[in-house]
Amino acid sequence: MGKREEDKKRLDELKKTIEYHIDRYYNQDDPQITDYEYDMMMQELKKLEKEYPEWVTEDSPTQKVGGTAKRTAGVLVRHNVPMLSLQDVFEKEDVYAFVHEMQEKLDHPRFVVEYKIDGLSMALRYENGELKLAVTRGDGIFQGEDVTANAKVIKDVKKKLKYPVPYIEIRGEVYMKNEDFERVNEQQELMGKKLFANPRNCAAGTLRQLDTRVTKERRLSMFVFNIQEVRGAQIKTHTEGYEYLKSNNIPIIEDYTVCETADEVWKAIEKIGENRGNLPYDIDGAVVKIDSYADRELLGATSKVPRWAVAYKYPPEEKETKILDIELSVGRTGRITPTAIFEPVRLCGTTVSRATLHNQDFIDELDVGIGDIVTVYKSGEIIPKIKEVKKDKRAPGSVRFQIPDTCPVCGAKTVREKDSADIRCTSPDCPAQRERHIINFVSRDAMDIKGFGTVYIVELVKQGYIRDIADIYDLKNHREELIEKGIIGKEKNTDKLLDAIEKSKENDGSQLLTGFGIPNIGKAAAKAVMKKFRTIDRVAEATVEELQQVNDIGEVSASYIREFFQKESNHKMLERLKAAGVNMELKEAQTSQRLEGLTFVVTGTLPTLGRKEAAQLIEQNGGKASGSVSRKTDYVLAGENAGSKLTKAGELGIPVITEEEFRNMISEDNT
Repeated sequence: MGKREEDKKRLDELKKTIEYHIDRYYNQDDPQITDYEYDMMMQELKKLEKEYPEWVTEDSPTQKVGGTAKRTAGVLVRHNVPMLSLQDVFEKEDVYAFVHEMQEKLDHPRFVVEYKIDGLSMALRYENGELKLAVTRGDGIFQGEDVTANAKVIKDVKKKLKYPVPYIEIRGEVYMKNEDFERVNEQQELMGKKLFANPRNCAAGTLRQLDTRVTKERRLSMFVFNIQEVRGAQIKTHTEGYEYLKSNNIPIIEDYTVCETADEVWKAIEKIGENRGNLPYDIDGAVVKIDSYADRELLGATSKVPRWAVAYKYPPEEKETKILDIELSVGRTGRITPTAIFEPVRLCGTTVSRATLHNQDFIDELDVGIGDIVTVYKSGEIIPKIKEVKKDKRAPGSVRFQIPDTCPVCGAKTVREKDSADIRCTSPDCPAQRERHIINFVSRDAMDIKGFGTVYIVELVKQGYIRDIADIYDLKNHREELIEKGIIGKEKNTDKLLDAIEKSKENDGSQLLTGFGIPNIGKAAAKAVMKKFRTIDRVAEATVEELQQVNDIGEVSASYIREFFQKESNHKMLERLKAAGVNMELKEAQTSQRLEGLTFVVTGTLPTLGRKEAAQLIEQNGGKASGSVSRKTDYVLAGENAGSKLTKAGELGIPVITEEEFRNMISEDNT
């Protein structure tokens, strides 16, 4: 094969690979490679297309803005002004070339150098000072997603301007501070959910949420970096625009620098590079842009990027260091995480001495052990990672590290989860998992103890008031201490929570079974088990074979239930719950068999029923309420703003019914 044929094959491979990673980054918010790896592939593709211009096609990744507009968060909206990406540059020479080109084309241009925040682009449209629309970048040219409802719960987004103009559209970056990201991931782990890979992914997924309460809880932030369009006001420069935005208390990109020469521009870029490790949020480069709006208009844009700005991408900084130890920690889900402790090195302006090794598969792939010399770098300029082991510098007798088969916290046996790289502690009594079990117990799907937040649980566990589930019902005996210490708050808040705990004693026995946190036994499975056995005591006495007679309870789930009730510690806990007066029986009466054998999925906002109420009606009439659409689903009960579940139902040909049609199905007149 000649060079031309090899180059064509490589070009086609690059286009296909880049398109795949564009989808993972922009549309799925789940990238599989680093920004640097993506940038290098794009540079290689551009180089090939420059050498063979006849191979450039309209659908090439180099000719369009990444991403597509999705209907996740709302309707699609046309862009008034395209939300283009920026031309990336990677060398000092490229920055100087851009500055000199601008100086040749323009009369004494001024440049603004500022952080390139690593987040999700969003435009805000104001009419007479009132926020009317928030829209994501989408495809960047034609349309994006309407995310107005979510934008309004972001503290940095102003719903009204202090100094209104007839119309203004501003563009900024929605991002997540590192401390807020860590808090969200901690919450994800406590709830047994998938962790977000980085703050950018978390911010993007949150902005597209259908539930604004989730968006508000995750504390997104926003910096505005451009005025897209303004009517009824004279703003001549980017810096003038920033002054107007600041007067309206709108957060703008911090610490920007105004420059006139290439040397000044490069010095500003270097300053940002030195400081990027000290910022409370991630940046993925520095932006150099022309200050004058008239000059920008004169220069215009290509189909993909403006000609008046470039984004400088910093090379990943790497250093060698020595692994001193590998520390094992047990998360609140029981997952064991190995962390490499190494001799401190300076990277991107900060000193680092630790990096996660994720799991045993990662350790095996690296072939890393204590005493090895490794190359460390910062992923996304902020998170330390180990790139490789320097095998040529390995000491004689060095061995690969192996996660032990016993928990480092409680000594219980560890197991590797099926179809997963995770190794977990098997003991529900492990102190490291205690908080997670309590959080599950009080959650909406289990005992639904309103107002019992994660912060309270963490502090009550930390101070020794809660060691297991039964201790929750002893908290009333410590009322005066709790008020005095202010763990839950003042007298009113403390009594409110204690009353909610007391009320939960009357809950259905299936909620209690759900709250035990038995693996594989969620809300639906617990209800099915309780319908069969009626009391917790009978469930505790049931054999694996008897438990398997329950619909949807297989051998594995039955074994988990049996194992839970055979433990002496759980026997004692049950006795304490009984003594506290917690209900152990099935209370929920089944009113009919009209929906027997039918599985429903509820989605969207129904006219009069909440989702929980609809699920209760389904189960009271003999049906099953499921959380996801599959081929086993018989009906999807849909209201307004139904999302992906409605799409899935259409793909599988599953009937979609309204609340009125559902009520007709359970009506006595229909018997």
